[in-house]
Amino acid sequence: MDNTILILARIQFAITLLYHFWFVALTLGLSILMALLETQYVRSGNSAYKVMVKFWGKLFLVNYAVGIVTGLVNEFQFGMNWSEYSRFVGSIFGPPLAFEALTAFFVESVAIGVWVYGWDKISRSAHLAVIWLVALSANYSAYWILAANSFMQHPVGHRLESGRVELVDLAALITNPYLFYQYSHTVLSGLVVAGYFVMAVSAYYLLRKEHIDSFRRSFKAGVVCALIATSLVVATGHFYNQYLADVQPMKMAASEALWETATPAPFVVIAVIDGDNRKNTYQLALPAGLSVLAYNSLNAPVQGMNDLQDEYTRQYGPGDYIPAVTVLFWSFRVMVGIGFWLVLLTAVNCWYWRKNEIDAHPALLKAVLWSLPLPYLAITLGWTMAEMGRQPWIVYGLLLTAKGVSKVVPAAYVWVSLSLYLTVYAFIAAAAIYVARKILLAGPDEQSTGDQDR
Repeated sequence: MDNTILILARIQFAITLLYHFWFVALTLGLSILMALLETQYVRSGNSAYKVMVKFWGKLFLVNYAVGIVTGLVNEFQFGMNWSEYSRFVGSIFGPPLAFEALTAFFVESVAIGVWVYGWDKISRSAHLAVIWLVALSANYSAYWILAANSFMQHPVGHRLESGRVELVDLAALITNPYLFYQYSHTVLSGLVVAGYFVMAVSAYYLLRKEHIDSFRRSFKAGVVCALIATSLVVATGHFYNQYLADVQPMKMAASEALWETATPAPFVVIAVIDGDNRKNTYQLALPAGLSVLAYNSLNAPVQGMNDLQDEYTRQYGPGDYIPAVTVLFWSFRVMVGIGFWLVLLTAVNCWYWRKNEIDAHPALLKAVLWSLPLPYLAITLGWTMAEMGRQPWIVYGLLLTAKGVSKVVPAAYVWVSLSLYLTVYAFIAAAAIYVARKILLAGPDEQSTGDQDR
C-alpha cells in the first residue's frame, strides 16, 4: 500500500476529529453551566439569571450547530478512507453509535428546540427540566461515542471471527474500565473549557465596564465551575495515567521518554530525544519520580520502550511498535503545564471574587481573557496523546493502522477530499466566528426578561 494514502488519511481524520472535538467540549460543559444558571433563576426568581441563560444559550446554539455539522463528516470517513477498519470493527461500533443516535442525539435535538421556543409557552419548572435534559443527553451522547473509542484503546467483549471482531458481550463494552477513566476525564475537560469560556467572555465585559451585574454573576458561575473542574481534571489525569501503565505501557513509556526498563524509574522533566537510536542524548530527571507517579512506590519497576518493543515483536511479529516519542513526551508536559496554570489562575480569581475585588484587578481579568485558548490547546494535546500513543495500532493489539485504510482509494482522491474539507471548514469557522462576534458585541438583552409565571 502507498504510504502516502495512510499519511493523508490520518491527517484528514485528525484535523476533522479535533475540529469537531473543540465544539463538543464546549457543548458538554456549557450545557451544564446553562442548566445550573437556569436552576438559580427558577429558585430565586431573579430575572438577571434568565438574561444570562438566554445570552449563553445563543452562543451555545452556534457552537452546537457547528459541532453537529463537523461530526457528520467523521462518520463518512469510516467508509471513505477507512473501509477496512470499518469492516473489522463494524459489529462493535454499530451498537454504541446506534444507541447514541437513537437515544441521546435524538432526545438532545428535540429538547433544544423545546428549550429555544418554549420560554413563554411552558412553565418555568418544565423549561428547567428541558435544559437539564439537554445537558444530560449531551453528556450521555459522549458516553456512547467514547465507548466505541475505548474499545480501540482496550478491546473487550469480543471474539475474532473470519478476520473481523464480533461483539459477544455488550455489558463488557459499556463497562470497559478504560471507558471509566476516559469518560470522566473528557467530561471534566469540557467543564474546564466551558468555565474558562464563560470567565473569558465575562472578563471582556467587566474590563469594558458593561453589563457589570450580569457578568459578575456569570463570572462567578464560570470561576466556580473552572476551579472544581480543573482540580478534578488533574486528579483524574493522574489516575488515568496509572491505569495506562498497566493496559498501555508503551504509551506511558513513550510519554515519559523511558527507553530502558528501570527500578526505580526516574521522571524525565526535559529531554533531547534521539528516536532513531532509541535513547535520550540529554535529560533532566527526578530519581524514582515515575515509579511514584505510576505505581505509588519508590521501588516499582517501569518497563522501557526497548524491552516493550522486543516483547511486542515476539507477540505480534516484526514491526515498529514505538509511537512518536518526541510528540508524546512534549504533548504530555505542555498539557500538564497548562493544567497547573489553569488551576492556579482559577484559584487566584476565586480568591479575589470571594473578597468581592475581582473588578479591581484588570490584569487578572486580562490573564483570564488571554488564557482562553489554553483549555482548547490542552484538550487537543490530550487527544493527540490518546490517539498517537496507541500507534501503530488502530485497534490496540488487534489491527494495525496501516491495515485499516481503504485499499482501493487513490492518494489523489484523499488529496481532493482533504482540500475540500479544509476549504469548507474554513468557511464554517468564518461563519461561526461572525455570528458569535455579533452575539458578543450585542451583549445580553436586559430589557427582555418577562415571562409568565406558570
